[in-house]
Amino acid sequence: MEELLIHPFPALYDEDSRILILGSFPSVKSREEGFYYAHPQNRFWKIMERLFGTKLQTIDEKKAFLHKEHIALWDSIASCTIHGSADSAIENATANDIKGLIEKTRINAIFTNGAKAHDIYMRYCLKDTGMIPVKLPSTSPANAAYSLDRLLESWKTIQAILYS
Repeated sequence: MEELLIHPFPALYDEDSRILILGSFPSVKSREEGFYYAHPQNRFWKIMERLFGTKLQTIDEKKAFLHKEHIALWDSIASCTIHGSADSAIENATANDIKGLIEKTRINAIFTNGAKAHDIYMRYCLKDTGMIPVKLPSTSPANAAYSLDRLLESWKTIQAILYS
């Protein structure tokens, strides 16, 4: 029998956050490390480094970077049953309180990292927030169809919103 997992760490944001990037649910490695996108093959942090011209090694550096750039980071799923890390293995998902987070910030744009994050948001959160997210291709290593350069081109849209 699968065990219900509760999202193990809080959203990363502050009152000045302007955009929200939503993943689906932390991978096994992220759950072990206690922070977002900890699997070494996930390309999220590589994309952030390239987009913003920085180096991000430690969790503290990543947190400071997100605050500096006014980026909030969370996942669309609050709890689910999952075996391993694949989004395709997620069942019985419940959504995080995205509206509650938005109300504490200056978030005016939402980006979803992959199809599962987008689907959960659209199904459970859109009616509460009224904010249509921009669906970005997943940074997961499972998304082998996208090279790092191709991902980078798609993800440039977050800069356009941040700096507009």
